[in-house]
Amino acid sequence: MDRHSEQRVMPKGGWQEFSVVNAESPSALHKVDTTHVPLSHYLGAVGMPGVTAWYGLVKIIEPQAGQTLVVSAATGAVGSAFAALAKARGCRVVGIAGGPEKCQYATAELGFDACIDYKLHADAGSLSKAIAQVCPAGVDGYFENVGGMVMDAVMLRMNAFGRVAVCGMIAGYDGKPLPMSYPTLILVSRLKVQGFIVSEHPDDWPLALQELGGLVGSGKFRPRETVAQGLASAPAAFFGLLKGQNFGKQVVQI
Repeated sequence: MDRHSEQRVMPKGGWQEFSVVNAESPSALHKVDTTHVPLSHYLGAVGMPGVTAWYGLVKIIEPQAGQTLVVSAATGAVGSAFAALAKARGCRVVGIAGGPEKCQYATAELGFDACIDYKLHADAGSLSKAIAQVCPAGVDGYFENVGGMVMDAVMLRMNAFGRVAVCGMIAGYDGKPLPMSYPTLILVSRLKVQGFIVSEHPDDWPLALQELGGLVGSGKFRPRETVAQGLASAPAAFFGLLKGQNFGKQVVQI
């Protein structure tokens, strides 16, 4: 094949080096443009994680300029895209992440207005006080990736009629119950709490990808990746992701 006629595509496959797809299926392969966006970013910032951030922000939180938004797992693929999208809408964005290095990365490179290290706090009350210090006007919208103590802490700072987009519950992925300490706040503060699965909203993907591609292509959003080498490294990379060992999108290069 002529080198100049090659096309870059994204398949819907698993952890594998080769796959056979039905070329007649409209969803089997998705052509991507790598002129301004690196190929691997189509797995993260300009892929499913980025669209996840877009949907939770635009369709559930429905932000307005000047509002304060909080996102947990702030430096991951979803959290970092959320920050870029929220800042583009004129919002104040506060992240919650694990460790000083990640918090420094959030504010210095991702554009967060502030980032809180949850590892410095033993309980929701302590973390909630830290949130209050950087969110003096309260929290208008919250993108939830973690659950547990982190969610409890943010719920205590939600403003009336606040919106919570529930994307993940990392704290409960070990299968143990993950109770909510302050469910009455949903009623008292008239909160909207909505979970979602981004693959169930295919009609929103083109618009989301167009905006995300523009942010990355223009340099306004510079996502970071953690790259593991070889298919054999995939299981360890996946478990490392659940433990928060990655910076940005975790990818496996084959």
